[in-house]
Amino acid sequence: MTDRFTVAIFVLLVSCICRTLGQTCEGNCGGKLDLCSCHPTCTSLENCCKDYKEYCVEVLPYSGSIMGGTDFIVLNSTFNNRPEIICRFHDNIKTEGYVDENSRGHCISPLLYETGWVPLSISSDNGTTFNRVGAWLSVHTGKLDAKFKAILVNSTKWQYYATPKVSGNLEMTWNTSLVRAEKVNIELWGYRETGEPYTDIWLGEWAYLYSLVKDQPNSGSFSFLPKPAKNGFSSWELGSLRISPSVYPDGMWNVHAAWTEDHALAWHLEEKFRQNSTVWALDKCLAWDQLENKLPNFLREIIDCPCTLAQARADTGRFHTDYGCDIEKESVCTYHPGCVHCVRAIQASPMYAAGQQCCYDSTGAQVLTADSNGGSTPDRAHDWGSPPYKKPPRIPGQSHWVYDVLSFYYCCLWSDNCHYYFKHRPSSDCRQYQPPTSAVVFGDPHFITFDGVSYSFNGYGEYTLVTSFAKGLTIQGRTEPVNGTLKATQLTSVAMQETVSDVIEVRLLSDHNGLEVLQNQKTLLFSEQSWMDLHGVSLFSPTSSNVTVMFSSGAGVEVRLREGTMTTTVLLPEEFKDTTKGLLGIMNGDPKDDLTLNNGELVWNVTNPEEVFSFGAGWAISNQSALFTYDSKNLLDTYFYAPRHDISFIPVFSIPENPDDPLAIQASEICSGEGSQFCKYDILVGRSPTMGNATKMSFQSHISLEEDLKQVISCGWLSPPFNGKKEGTTYLQGAKVKLSCDEGFTLKGSSERVCQENGWWTGEETNCVALINIAGIVTGSVIGAAALILIITTIVLLSRKQKKKAARTEEAVTTEAF
Repeated sequence: MTDRFTVAIFVLLVSCICRTLGQTCEGNCGGKLDLCSCHPTCTSLENCCKDYKEYCVEVLPYSGSIMGGTDFIVLNSTFNNRPEIICRFHDNIKTEGYVDENSRGHCISPLLYETGWVPLSISSDNGTTFNRVGAWLSVHTGKLDAKFKAILVNSTKWQYYATPKVSGNLEMTWNTSLVRAEKVNIELWGYRETGEPYTDIWLGEWAYLYSLVKDQPNSGSFSFLPKPAKNGFSSWELGSLRISPSVYPDGMWNVHAAWTEDHALAWHLEEKFRQNSTVWALDKCLAWDQLENKLPNFLREIIDCPCTLAQARADTGRFHTDYGCDIEKESVCTYHPGCVHCVRAIQASPMYAAGQQCCYDSTGAQVLTADSNGGSTPDRAHDWGSPPYKKPPRIPGQSHWVYDVLSFYYCCLWSDNCHYYFKHRPSSDCRQYQPPTSAVVFGDPHFITFDGVSYSFNGYGEYTLVTSFAKGLTIQGRTEPVNGTLKATQLTSVAMQETVSDVIEVRLLSDHNGLEVLQNQKTLLFSEQSWMDLHGVSLFSPTSSNVTVMFSSGAGVEVRLREGTMTTTVLLPEEFKDTTKGLLGIMNGDPKDDLTLNNGELVWNVTNPEEVFSFGAGWAISNQSALFTYDSKNLLDTYFYAPRHDISFIPVFSIPENPDDPLAIQASEICSGEGSQFCKYDILVGRSPTMGNATKMSFQSHISLEEDLKQVISCGWLSPPFNGKKEGTTYLQGAKVKLSCDEGFTLKGSSERVCQENGWWTGEETNCVALINIAGIVTGSVIGAAALILIITTIVLLSRKQKKKAARTEEAVTTEAF
């Protein structure tokens, strides 16, 4: 009893001391304490514990290559009298950091086998405690900004080296600030995967191979004449070069360094490759062909390609630009000659973590490997990897290289044997592709539902835009009055989550000049990288006015800023059919039930603005369901501590008709055609021609998007006849394919086939049959018959002659006997 009393007194005493001296964020980052906060919102709410920035750390830069080697500073945290620190990534990967002359801590990012935000913790007591916590963004080398990596000058030459007509010096460059040292070593590191595929012993491995040069001046460039690798190192066919300070021992892990992208190591392969690269590559191609025959078939579970380039670029929830073939950047499309743009499926396939790549030519048609070496190819390993990463085939970049890219070099680029490659990597056509359905919120705000119903709802509050219980998706929107005083509102924030994914919020900056993105209520910066892999969701933000959110289900949310006005487009795959509710309606193809209240009742008169307003108000969210971030007193008072729908705010329901209005002429000039009522409302009620013009643009953009996403009928690939050829490689509705035969063959079936609306080709299957020489056959038959008659006649005559001779002989014998 005494012990319990002593403990109780001690707890009370500690509690009193904490309340007197203040609470600490050591070990409490992300939490809200009694007297202060360690939550990310505490900075703007001005209620942070005094040591918040000391223990809940930010780093600069915040991102770097998956290969590691980035030296980053720990901000706002001092390490007085500490010569070195230990940095831990996840709970098991440690690198040695250091403290500079200004008592700032530095960490070195490690070689990782995953992308995305990696938990970071820092120890200043030799690893006893790791009490400072933050996060580090690991980035796929292909998506990494060029300023953060070393560059292979003319990378194609590096990867074709020693093949016919490719020789001479190779050159690489780098920004000297990436490696702060007077002299550097340039090392080759190799990657390979060992163990039986699709088992627990299947592992990926990076290893130091050898140094190209040591104690090289850190001039930012290096040139050399490559030679075949010695000591068996040429068996490593994939790798990357690392530039690191010469003070480190050869091949030391996780040191300050800059890396090139991983690439095929043609330049260091064995002498046999240099003597005859084609024969060497064919042997490798045949070995890969045999391996593929033993591996499971992943083709059945990958997503089908969009039918057209327009569909591929519009389906942003499921497909994203392939950085190696990008029409916006005028890429060369090295691996897909004849194509102008490729996309990759964002999500890997569920069982085998496979990827899909779809490529298109300048006409917008999909290119198939059955017609061209530049065709779309599926991948055994998704190039961008797949959670939980770390092991093949889910390791970003490298697994794809091993199983899909090196084999392409063997069979197609270093030899002319693509038929082996395409046997295992055939293009999937688009016969089963279903485009997503889109809905949009824009302007003051106006809504177009998934089934095409247009209406306006100017409520003031926070509302459910889309919810799908079956898919676990929730998207919410916040509205605020335009200019703070007018009787019209606009969308200012969108928050969303799918099942257990991170919560993403995209909101207008206070000056309406950009968009701010938050992950779990913490602001994300896109100053270094435009792509981020998060938990259950990916983000792409190439500019401050453009954010695309991509969920694991294939749902996509595009947020665009136009003239200070926010437009939000939601794209949902076919799987969401009949599962959605909210302000954007029920996605089922029936517009009659789109304006359905939360209790299931229908709005009967959709032309009555007051009735529509009541419908919208019914979709106000609750505190329990809110996904928004409340990091200012204004947001707390306006939304969190108040009803989510402001019943006192009554908007202007209809467009005022006042010819004396000074904006009336501008409204007439700017607004015309379909959707003009939205544009006029925003000018005459929102009192802003700029907003009206932005609304017009958003409406037209949505119409264009719907046109791009229209279902396209495909009849599937049509093969040329054996001993013949075809003219035409487009297989969509209305396309014609002409078929003909080689010389010496005649065509049976249809010479022209057209893709019909029902998805079937017209006509009959085409065959090429060898021509028959009728005259020759007749002549031969006559001659043969005559010869046969002659032979038979000769035999008969000889037979008769023999019989007569035998009869005379018998008669003579008989006479003699008598």
